[in-house]
Amino acid sequence: MTNPWYEVVGPDVRLTQGDIILECPLLKWQLDGAAEGESRASGERLVQAAKGIKADVVVMTQACDLEQGKVSDVVLCPCRPLSRYKPVWEGAERARKQNPTNTAWSAFCEDIKNGSVWNLFMVDSLPEGEVTTEHRIVDFHSVHTVPRAFLDPLIAERGAKRLRLLPPDREHLSQSFARFFMRVGLPAPRTRAW
Repeated sequence: MTNPWYEVVGPDVRLTQGDIILECPLLKWQLDGAAEGESRASGERLVQAAKGIKADVVVMTQACDLEQGKVSDVVLCPCRPLSRYKPVWEGAERARKQNPTNTAWSAFCEDIKNGSVWNLFMVDSLPEGEVTTEHRIVDFHSVHTVPRAFLDPLIAERGAKRLRLLPPDREHLSQSFARFFMRVGLPAPRTRAW
């Protein structure tokens, strides 16, 4: 069965935009309260706040920049399977004093697919083949960078095949990411002095 969303690539294939990397090591910041006598803005506090996690991610850095070696850090966004995203959504709905029904979940998923939820993007499932996945939700609220000098050897050492989003879906993901970041309301047009 072929799927127009994905191709399966081996560890010897160079990294590009749209590659899904499972269980990728990342740094997350946990800034609780400042220790007694410590400045809330101290560099040491930030170092101590770094926590290692693992998450499924999708590569967001432009393919041309990766191909031509123009970047030393790779931009990644989490992409959770739908089954792991639903409990997060349910918790958020309850926190908003809403009832997370199956009907509401279906409507929420439709809104994501239609591009109405600015910070989320849904990618298709791949139920059959040598590498499979369920539908995934990419979350633009959480953006990570990892050095390419770390990521390339990680992929090679694992020796596992990975899924790669194909055009035009890769470009739709990229455009949604750009729309999320460019949603700026300008107060008035700039006047030109020349």
